[in-house]
Amino acid sequence: MSDIYQFSVLNIRGESVSMEQFRGKVLMVVNTASRCGFTPQYRGLEALYQTYKSRGLEILGFPCNQFGQQEPGSNHEIADFCEANYGVSFPLFAKVDVNGGTADPLFQYLKTTAPGFLGSRSVKWNFCKFLIGRDGDVYKRYAPFVPPSALSKDIERLQAAS
Repeated sequence: MSDIYQFSVLNIRGESVSMEQFRGKVLMVVNTASRCGFTPQYRGLEALYQTYKSRGLEILGFPCNQFGQQEPGSNHEIADFCEANYGVSFPLFAKVDVNGGTADPLFQYLKTTAPGFLGSRSVKWNFCKFLIGRDGDVYKRYAPFVPPSALSKDIERLQAAS
């Protein structure tokens, strides 16, 4: 695959979504979990979404149960949890694997395009964030411990780019 727009993913309701529908927007793709020490980042992600969505930011949350079994629920349970506890209104997608032989193709692409620390090709934990420019190019990967608010300047930079 040559860019992010070539992928299709399943939303939290199991419906196919073409990444093409996000062309021209700044994207943040993040693997999430409901029982993780980083789970409160949902609040920060939603704050970013509310601040920047009118200027073309989309946050795409992909639940993942590969790290400490911290996302054991069904897609329906995950959606209910996120809405009830954090008021999440950004798009959520079906639970995926981000590492190994069953890794979702989108995450395979993201990990190859934006390697982690010391060139690592794996996602190390929940709430790894990938920021993608309006042109569909992966701008940067952010470690799970980086709070969503720390991405504001990069989001603004990418939104200002044509």
